[in-house]
Amino acid sequence: MQISLIAVGKTDSKDLMNLMETYQKRLQHYIKFNFMVIPDIKNSKNLSEAQQKTKEGELILSHIQSSDHVLLIDERGKQFSSLSFSDFLQKKMNGGLKQLVFVIGGPYGFSDAVYARSNGKVSLSSMTFSHQMVRLFALEQLYRAFTILRNEPYHHR
Repeated sequence: MQISLIAVGKTDSKDLMNLMETYQKRLQHYIKFNFMVIPDIKNSKNLSEAQQKTKEGELILSHIQSSDHVLLIDERGKQFSSLSFSDFLQKKMNGGLKQLVFVIGGPYGFSDAVYARSNGKVSLSSMTFSHQMVRLFALEQLYRAFTILRNEPYHHR
C-alpha cells in the first residue's frame, strides 16, 4: 500500500516545514509515502468562499485516481484514538488497498465535488486547527500508527 497526503496551500513557517520533513522521512521507513502540496489559488481575494472551494476542489480531484481510497481530514469526520487509527490502517493494508489518500483542504474546507468523491472523513480532533498545523498532526499520527503496528517504543500505552 502507498499513502499520500494532499494539502492545499503552502506552509509559511520554516519550523513547521522542518517538523513535517522529519515525519515524512520517518514514514519512509514503514511505507511508500507521498506528500503533495497544491499551490494556493491565485487572486483568491477576488473569489467568493464557494468559488475558492470549487477551484481548490478541481485541483485536488486532478491528483486523485479512480482507484484511490480517499479520506478527507475534516472536523466532522470519524475520530480515532491512536491505537484504533493504527488498527484502521492495518485493516486497509490487509484488505489489499493499493493507494490510500488523505486530503487536507484549504481554509474553507472542501467543495461538494470533493465530498462526493471521498470514501470517508477522518477527524483529528473536534477542535479546529489551522490547515497548516493539521499537516504536521496528520504526519505525526501516521508515523505513530506505524510505530504502534511494529511495537516500537514511540507510543506509550
